Amino acid sequence: MSILRFCWRAIWMLLWLLVGLFSVACLLPLMGPKARQWMVRHCSSLLMLLCGVQTRVIGEPARVGAVLWVANHISWLDIFVLNRVRATCFVAKSDIRHWPVIGWLVAGAGTVFIERSQRHAIKGVSQQMDQRFRRGEAVGLFPESTTSEGLNVRPFHAGLFEAAIAGNVDIQPVALRFYQHGERTVRFAFVGDQSLMGNLWTLLSSRGVSVECEFLDRIPAGQCAAIGRSNCADLAYQAVRQAVEQP
Repeated sequence: MSILRFCWRAIWMLLWLLVGLFSVACLLPLMGPKARQWMVRHCSSLLMLLCGVQTRVIGEPARVGAVLWVANHISWLDIFVLNRVRATCFVAKSDIRHWPVIGWLVAGAGTVFIERSQRHAIKGVSQQMDQRFRRGEAVGLFPESTTSEGLNVRPFHAGLFEAAIAGNVDIQPVALRFYQHGERTVRFAFVGDQSLMGNLWTLLSSRGVSVECEFLDRIPAGQCAAIGRSNCADLAYQAVRQAVEQP
C-alpha cells in the first residue's frame, strides 16, 4: 500500500510541479501583487493536500502589513506551510536554489537567497528585505540557518533581525511541529545526508501526517529597537523554543 500511495501522490505532485513551472514562467510575471499572493497561497494549500499533509494554525498570524516571521526549520515543506497562511517572501540558503524544480519554484515565488560564504551577503539580503517591508509584505526567516529534527531549536542568528529593526517592523515568532497519527515525530525532518527524493518517499508514502503552525505573540517594532537585534533574536528564540519543546 505504501508504494501505491507514493505513486498516486507522486503523479499528482508531478502535475502540480508542471502547473507551478508554467505559472512561474508565464503567469506570475503578468499578475499584480494581490493576484500573485492569491496564487501562492492556494498553490501551497493544494500541495499540502496532494502530499497528504494536514495543517493546523494556532494563534493570530499577522495577515496584513509588513512583518518578519521567524520560525524553526524542519523541512522543505515549511515554506509551503507558511505560504498557505499568507504569501510570504522567504530568506533561504542559496543551496535551495539548486534543488531540482522546487528551487526554481520558490525562486519564482520571490524567495531571497543568501550565500553565507560571502562576507557581504547579509547587507545585500537586508536591502532586499527592506524592499519587501516597504511594500507591506511578510518576510519569512529561519534563523537557525539549518534544519533540525523538530523536537528542539538551535540558537537563532541575529544578523538579519536588523532589517526588521531598521524598517520599524514587528517580529512574530512561529513554532512548527510535525505529527503522525497525533504523535510528535522526527520522521519527516529533512536533515543530515538525506536526499530530497528520500525525504519525498518518506512523506508521500505515509499516512496521518500533520503540521501545527503556532503564531506566537509579536515583538513590537519599538521593543525590538530598544533592546537591539541580539536580544530580540534571543527573545524570539526563547518563545519558539518553549512552544516547540513543549511536552
